[in-house]
Amino acid sequence: MREICVPIPFTDDEQVAEVEVKFANRKISVQYRLESFLWDVSDDSNFNPEDGIAEDLMKIYKLKKLIADYDPAWELIQIFTPSENSKNIQVLFRKK
Repeated sequence: MREICVPIPFTDDEQVAEVEVKFANRKISVQYRLESFLWDVSDDSNFNPEDGIAEDLMKIYKLKKLIADYDPAWELIQIFTPSENSKNIQVLFRKK
């Protein structure tokens, strides 16, 4: 097993958690960042509310660009499933 999952409650959209893990006598410091990105594309000029597939593709493209342009010192860990009709999506990063 390479990783373990520990649920950590996040209450703020840009909260940073620092986790210290101890393996035998060795300590490792790991930093995580949960970011909230705007997921809504209704302001986009190409948006057509009747075309659900195009809307989903626009959201995916927007998120892909945000992740690609993100600080390279951080690596993508998880993209959380947004609730229905949510205007934001949460993404978890880990400091390299």
